Amino acid sequence: MKSSVSTEQINSDDVWLSLREEAGIAIEQQPLMSSYFHANILNHDTFASAISFFLSHHLANQYVSSMILRDVFMQAMKSDPSIEVRMLQDLIAHFTRDPTCEQYVTPLLYFKGYHAIQSYRIAHWLWQEKRTLFAYYMQSRIAELFHVDIHPAAQIAGGLMVDHATGVVIGETTIIEENVSMLHAVTLGGSGATIGKRHPTIGRGVLLSAGAKVLGGINIGEGTSVGAGSVVLESMPKNCTVVGVPARVVGRSASAMPSLDMNHNQ
Repeated sequence: MKSSVSTEQINSDDVWLSLREEAGIAIEQQPLMSSYFHANILNHDTFASAISFFLSHHLANQYVSSMILRDVFMQAMKSDPSIEVRMLQDLIAHFTRDPTCEQYVTPLLYFKGYHAIQSYRIAHWLWQEKRTLFAYYMQSRIAELFHVDIHPAAQIAGGLMVDHATGVVIGETTIIEENVSMLHAVTLGGSGATIGKRHPTIGRGVLLSAGAKVLGGINIGEGTSVGAGSVVLESMPKNCTVVGVPARVVGRSASAMPSLDMNHNQ
């Protein structure tokens, strides 16, 4: 397994060059896929151009064209450069934390958890720009295509890895801090309150295992690990392991950043 690395430790400017090198090698190994790698990577001068092309073609339908969506992607990334930075941080997160991921091209082209989060980042920009109906279009298409439901108002920092992704739900007032990892069927859900902070805040370095449910306007402390299938109904301290229904603290985290280690047995 790869060593644990935080996204802050890697020069994200190098990732685009690696992607192009990997695409070139892939064409040598799989010449029948030459057009695919050219269209999605090698025909582009920048990472922003490539990811906007790739995702806009996925998110388009007969009513909203890929051309319109690509313009929105490029407008968003030009207006807010932090979007592209976070997209690269998320890519690095998949590469460094997923033992099955041996190249950067793998999450970029094939991992729907990565696709869902990057599409959300554009939906979030649209929401902040008060283009709410377009943001809801993006949310709907993300749910339809990737089986991930993220409200565009949610706040998600960089370095997020969503592994497998099917069934993930992230509510409107959720806040996810840097370098979090989560697996499929995680729910960051509401308390039922009609106003105010209804959804959880997930601290830096938290690991949310498969099927974990974190409900209400509670806080999961930095470096905490939430066990598979757990239902968390109250705030949890930093650097602990919580399991159960309802969840309770059963010990200390084995590392300061469980999200980087991806050890579900600690």
